[in-house]
Amino acid sequence: MQNRVQELIKSRVSLAPMAGITDYVLRSLVRTYSSDALLTTEMISSEFLAQNVETDITKSDTNHHPIVYQICGHKPHLMKFSAQYLSQFADMIDINMGCPVNKVVKGQDGSALMRNPELAADLVMAVKDGTDKPVSVKFRLGYTQDEMNYVAFGQKMQEAGAEFITIHARTRAQFYSGNADWKKIKVLKDNVDIPVFANGDVVSIDSAIQCLEQSGADGVAIGRGILGDPTLIHRIAHYLKTGERLLPPNLFEKLDIMKKHLDMEIQLRGEKVGIKFFRKLYPFYISGIKNASKIRGVLVLEENYQKILEIIDYIKNEQS
Repeated sequence: MQNRVQELIKSRVSLAPMAGITDYVLRSLVRTYSSDALLTTEMISSEFLAQNVETDITKSDTNHHPIVYQICGHKPHLMKFSAQYLSQFADMIDINMGCPVNKVVKGQDGSALMRNPELAADLVMAVKDGTDKPVSVKFRLGYTQDEMNYVAFGQKMQEAGAEFITIHARTRAQFYSGNADWKKIKVLKDNVDIPVFANGDVVSIDSAIQCLEQSGADGVAIGRGILGDPTLIHRIAHYLKTGERLLPPNLFEKLDIMKKHLDMEIQLRGEKVGIKFFRKLYPFYISGIKNASKIRGVLVLEENYQKILEIIDYIKNEQS
């Protein structure tokens, strides 16, 4: 059983799910640099999927494998249905037990499940019931600083049938503030028999090395670190495999990747929607450049594709 998970995680690096970010386009972009990193979809609501099986959120390409489809919910029958449906696309089904967002937690999903380990275990069993693919869980250190139940929780998920864990080294109460506490992951790693990936604050080759040293984890899951640099996953995986440090993209390369990313979103969503969708991503690509905030202010309001290309050229000329 474990062999099939080992095969999926052999690159030791995965793309962590981010709502509204790790869409079909970003996954395709990461895959152009890394042929074998484990990709993860955005979180898919089991409630939503039960009513809308024809949805773009499930879209993938043959080269997206190995890929995890992540689902969230708190009703075992809907989670089982989602697992059954998504098994045709997925190499692994992941259950989100870590999302800290209020509307998710209010609905008893995401991090809220860490306060209800019995239900969480039932969900793992329901998903196992619905798929012959490996089942994984993603969770946090606990709900609050005083409720750090991640070790017992992880053991319970393993008992219920989970074959892989990704843990974000913060509590739900922290959201994304403060520092991820990678050392805490070591305690979980020492108390379960299934592979564990560490998540939180891995933004470079150096932070990946540090995270793996402190956590003893089998690999790292990268979320926000990928923003503005889809090459990061490949560069970390390459270093872990060969010890060679590939350079991050320079500003001109980043702007070229930004244009490619924008073009792919437009191709997927149409020009108007694609440009609007992309606004949240500009800041990551242009951070650190001269007059970044002023240029960002112009870019996020611009609706004309040709004008956006002119702004990109302007940035290149200004920085050279």
